[in-house]
Amino acid sequence: MLGWGAGLAAGALLLAWADYQRLARTRAADVALVLVAGLFLALGLWLGLGLRGRRVPPPGNPAAVASLGLTPREVEVLQLLAAGQANKAIARTLGVSPNTVKTHLARLFEKLGASSRTEAIARGRALGILG
Repeated sequence: MLGWGAGLAAGALLLAWADYQRLARTRAADVALVLVAGLFLALGLWLGLGLRGRRVPPPGNPAAVASLGLTPREVEVLQLLAAGQANKAIARTLGVSPNTVKTHLARLFEKLGASSRTEAIARGRALGILG
């Protein structure tokens, strides 16, 4: 009985090995494609995470930023606003939607006590947040 079981197991193993050999021959290009795609995925993730760490330099007056409760992203938006960028350009630079930029601007105006873009920039410069 044990001999029959071992014989059947060996036969199944032989069939599986033959199927693997056939698959390896017929799908060699697919396997190579998957390996190359995996390599590019790993490279993209490595580069993306490496570039993600690069941020806009810290603001000129950390005390004012802390007292107003400005987030680093709000400071970035204020700096880009002072550089003369429109909402869509700011959104592209930061990798967010224009609606997100509008939300940041609304909170920024509220925290700075400003009612316009020009007023927010002037207040940021007066507080030393902008250079």
